[in-house]
Amino acid sequence: MLKTMEMELSQKQIGCRVMTLRKMKGLTQEELAARIGLSRSSLIQIEKGNRNLTVIELHKIASTLSISLDDFLYAGNSGYQEEKPLENNPPEQKLNIRISIPELQVDKLKNVLLYILERCAGKPNVGETVLNKLLYFCDFNYYELYEEHLTGIRYKKLPYGPVPQNLDVFLQQMVAANLLKQVFTEYHGFRQTRYLPLEKANLQLLSAAEKTVIDEVILYMGDWTASKISDYSHKDIPWQATEDGDYISYNLVFYRRPPFSVRTYPDDDD
Repeated sequence: MLKTMEMELSQKQIGCRVMTLRKMKGLTQEELAARIGLSRSSLIQIEKGNRNLTVIELHKIASTLSISLDDFLYAGNSGYQEEKPLENNPPEQKLNIRISIPELQVDKLKNVLLYILERCAGKPNVGETVLNKLLYFCDFNYYELYEEHLTGIRYKKLPYGPVPQNLDVFLQQMVAANLLKQVFTEYHGFRQTRYLPLEKANLQLLSAAEKTVIDEVILYMGDWTASKISDYSHKDIPWQATEDGDYISYNLVFYRRPPFSVRTYPDDDD
């Protein structure tokens, strides 16, 4: 069931978008249904707005229709015209969808990394892989809770889990600026790249809510091995619902279920 977010988009509008984009692609209902692994009768109910979509089905439909999931859900999308519902249709149940494009906040990212490493750099398990995953859960947990970006860095779905883009370059810049020290060690028989903080994070740039989210992620996962935290990230809906090599949409956090979901949804009826 779609969860509550900020922009309004009804289930019937979602169905209308499926139908409109399908026709624009020149596909019949039978053809689209076959491509996404559904029966034609199920697709008919989706297009009528009478059937809920799972996040996996929604992603398959958007991918098949050659549109990003964010663009598909964006209430202000002007890339196509939607067919208007008949006036005698019953009132629609509105679903609020928040769409937000991440924008990298360099100072915030620098201080989040310094804060994580202040807490974790002394742990033998915290090499580059664990650091990447801790940052991922900080970013995505914060977005689920507050519908705002923490660092704004974008992540891609790669074989070993969600990977923050160009973080290696950013870390090297911090090393060059004498904010971090890069060291190489061996951990469980594998070569490990580690970063040690040479400067404390500026906590004035982190709100109490941001600091709390980071602290909770570290408390829960800070002692996990690279293998364990990578395997765990593979079970998170944002990673599962993204095609290999694609950017992971932050908006997918609203489809999470326990133990990954960090937000209480009082209207969640599963």
